[in-house]
Amino acid sequence: MENNLKFTVSKNDNNKRIDLYIISQNQELSRTRVKNLILKKYLKINDKIVTSPAYKVSIDDEIFFKIPEPKKASLKPYNFKLEIVYEDNDLIVINKPAGISMHPGAGNYDKTLVNALMNYCGNSLSNIGDELRPGIVHRIDKDTSGLIVVAKNNFSHENLSKQFNEHSIDRIYELIIWGKLRPSSGRIKTLITRSSKNRQLMEVGLTKGKVAITNYKTLEIFENDNSPTLSLIECKLETGRTHQIRVHMSYKGNNILGDKKYKKKFKKLNKINKDLEKSINSLDRQFLHAKTLGFNHPRNGKRLKFSSILPKELTKITKILRNIDK
Repeated sequence: MENNLKFTVSKNDNNKRIDLYIISQNQELSRTRVKNLILKKYLKINDKIVTSPAYKVSIDDEIFFKIPEPKKASLKPYNFKLEIVYEDNDLIVINKPAGISMHPGAGNYDKTLVNALMNYCGNSLSNIGDELRPGIVHRIDKDTSGLIVVAKNNFSHENLSKQFNEHSIDRIYELIIWGKLRPSSGRIKTLITRSSKNRQLMEVGLTKGKVAITNYKTLEIFENDNSPTLSLIECKLETGRTHQIRVHMSYKGNNILGDKKYKKKFKKLNKINKDLEKSINSLDRQFLHAKTLGFNHPRNGKRLKFSSILPKELTKITKILRNIDK
């Protein structure tokens, strides 16, 4: 249902950013949604369209903000077995396998997680985001496995989006990288922006981009004569930028095992354990798994926390590495 909001700016709100002002007047709206609607020209200030979320309001400004009725998704259902970890009337937590994209995009409009959700839920998904992304509050890459939360209604979508924006969601990943991280644990804080050389990739920006923060620690180092030096790492995200962990590991010079986009050329490995060589060469994904997801339930505020073990193709590699070490 369409909703129109009207406000007059008071003295207390003078010089406040318009996106923050609208959120302060309507607590149910997430900053991301407000920003997107402003960019789509749904905001008028003193009868003039304003398209900048950073616009500063003045005393007595007349604000008119239109919240349009969301478009209904016309997506083809995909009969794909979802691994559901938790479900209630507001949300679903899914353990996503590697190899399936989150939502439709160039070259793949029918066989994505969203299509699988349409098959499972029908229209019981939030619809305030992009019409090709019903229910999708956050994403993990196609070739990354692990836990995601999906919103079944707009109330949950707004609430979960706010938690992501406020960085109050627990997100822990497990990964194997080439080499050893120095120091073995720490905090990486950089800007991340789209690559100037390849628009499909992201990179650390020196002067432009969004702040990205990754906390990491080394869990295990595999180092002997029959294997290359590899490390099992745990990363806890403070922010959730596109390809964040992959970019930060590449930035440190320790690319993720199996990552075909962010990779370096390694010299041919001699005397490598044959089982390990076969497993690494047949790995058709990056060794990156979203193993822990924690958030407050949007309806009752109760803290929920979910964990997922490494999938078998990744467990196989860690087992081989541990046995070589013995």
